[in-house]
Amino acid sequence: MNDIFSWMNVGSEKLEIKRLAARTSHSAPRHGCRETCKARAKRALVAEKAFTLLDKNYPKEISFLNVKSDFQLLISVILSARTTDRQVMEVVPALFEKYPNPLALSQGKLQDIMGIIKSVGFYRVKAANIKQTSAKLAEEFASRVPCTIEELITLPGVGRKTANVVVGSLFAKPAVIVDTHFGRVVRRIGLTESKNPHKIENDIALLIPEEKQYRFSMTANLHGREICHSRKPLCTACFLKSLCKKELGNR
Repeated sequence: MNDIFSWMNVGSEKLEIKRLAARTSHSAPRHGCRETCKARAKRALVAEKAFTLLDKNYPKEISFLNVKSDFQLLISVILSARTTDRQVMEVVPALFEKYPNPLALSQGKLQDIMGIIKSVGFYRVKAANIKQTSAKLAEEFASRVPCTIEELITLPGVGRKTANVVVGSLFAKPAVIVDTHFGRVVRRIGLTESKNPHKIENDIALLIPEEKQYRFSMTANLHGREICHSRKPLCTACFLKSLCKKELGNR
């Protein structure tokens, strides 16, 4: 009887791979498409399983930065580059109390801004960036945060990670947010082999439906922070271990 159920599971998975291959084939190269589509479909199946488990095990609302406005979110995410969210949250209350909007921050003295955010890594560069970004918001966007990635990445200090956080969080648009935690998780479960953030973003965008991308980004990020640590991952507590390349290699 167990053999029958095993055969049924294998057959079901093969059908699912065929379905996903059809869904992802539009983005596959023409040459060698059959093999490429099949491999991508297998990754898509893993991605689908991972999304289901992550969505089930983490809160519906996930936020790493406690902010009160679109402007505060943008500036906070710029400051969070290569530093911890905790460090950012220690400095932004004083920053936004003194400079509550783009015009005010754009007119602030650079030395004063640096003094407020000094405990944040790369504070000199970030102070200049948030001042210049605020000026551009005030002058070109009527002090509003742009709603497209193309517009956002024209702002000083804003790369694709920051832009994806903004469009996903504020505007409910498709967004694959790649940071060290997210990249580590998706590599370990075999969704990508790349360490290049832009390549990772493209790889995951091909596997996860648009309406699920932001949720997947946030839950995978949280999983990397809480369980799938860089040096000492909590593998015994990991509900994704059945999908993990390390676990599969030990079978």
